[in-house]
Amino acid sequence: MSAIAFAWDGAPPGSTAAAKARLLLADSLGCMVAGLGHARVRGFASAIAATMPGTIRLPGVTPVLSQAGAAATLAAAMCWDEANEGLARAHGRPALAVAPLCIAALAEGRATLGEALAAFTLGYEVGGRAGEAWRIRPGMHVDGSWHALGAAAAAVRLARGDADAAMRAVRLAGCQVPFSMYAPISAGMDGRNSYPAHAVLLGALCAAGAMAGMDAPEGGFAEARRVALGHEAPAVVAPPGTWLVEEAYIKPFAGVRHAHYAAAAAIDLRAGIAAEDVAAVTLSTYAEALRYAGNRAPGSAITAQFSLSWAVAAGLVQGDLGPAAYTDAALADAALRRIEALVALEEDATLTEAGRRGAALRVTLRDGRVLEARADRVPGDPDLPMREDAVRTKFLRFAAPVIGLDAARAALHVVLDGAAEARPGGPLLGAR
Repeated sequence: MSAIAFAWDGAPPGSTAAAKARLLLADSLGCMVAGLGHARVRGFASAIAATMPGTIRLPGVTPVLSQAGAAATLAAAMCWDEANEGLARAHGRPALAVAPLCIAALAEGRATLGEALAAFTLGYEVGGRAGEAWRIRPGMHVDGSWHALGAAAAAVRLARGDADAAMRAVRLAGCQVPFSMYAPISAGMDGRNSYPAHAVLLGALCAAGAMAGMDAPEGGFAEARRVALGHEAPAVVAPPGTWLVEEAYIKPFAGVRHAHYAAAAAIDLRAGIAAEDVAAVTLSTYAEALRYAGNRAPGSAITAQFSLSWAVAAGLVQGDLGPAAYTDAALADAALRRIEALVALEEDATLTEAGRRGAALRVTLRDGRVLEARADRVPGDPDLPMREDAVRTKFLRFAAPVIGLDAARAALHVVLDGAAEARPGGPLLGAR
């Protein structure tokens, strides 16, 4: 794959792409640490440790894990709150199986920060192009499929293989690229979060095979597209030299991106509202958001993450849409439940017809007052990328409740400000 040749050493130092890669890796780490705040993720880690013991200690997890076991756990943690990055042209999240490998290698002391960033950027460029080519069919889920190709390239780079081995690893992954189902989300189950862990392990396996000299045909991925998805026409992907990391978006909030406009409007109104005074709520937004995030009365975190009405309730009650919106305590919160039930959803045909995103919120209070707000742009939109200061703030907001403010600041400093030759080891994750 030609992307391996141009991205092998990562983005040029001092370039926009290099700076964005640091931001993406830092944001990914913040999402991983936040995910480890959930008991189910920590239980997953403990179960993995039974067969993949090692030396890496994760926050809140007693058993120590191998690099592969830690990376698999961190992949599940990274998407647990639905707050990690995305790449529009890939219709997915290329960092999802790449960043965990890089963070695990850093935590074990097997890579310098510069090596991890190079591997991350390489994996992102390979994975982003694979996602651009892979177009899922109805009923499938994007996570855990083409991500393995990016993971395979990154794993070879972290193992100090060469570009030829990375190409072999990508070919091996391309011949066994899996597909995953949307069914767990439809059923309100969190098994979807194991998909990226599978991609991590498949990528690492393919890297090991390639490092041992195994190989697969050049056209395997194209054949997989044809056989599994029915794509007969050759894929058109970004040419070498185009840095996809520059196009990636970083989310300001947790939850599906369609709900972020609703959340932003709710947060804008919150200052003038006491939750108990809310009598009625109407949210107007575009049709795609209603289709993908119309879940009502969510009974689990994963359905809440795909719920416009829950995003409105969290914004009005909590003043944020972060990991705290999807805890068991939040799902049982009477104030959140009451306001979610009040929300009426309607289509804004003007937004739909224009192909634009946005949301308008109208809140009626018990005293008859009507308050309104709208959000037509949120940070992370193509014309409004999240700035470094906002990424730093999000990291601390997400990670500090799990590992403490001092540890969160230290981890953030390593990734965003550390020297390329730094070898941070275990404290990167804030584990004690």
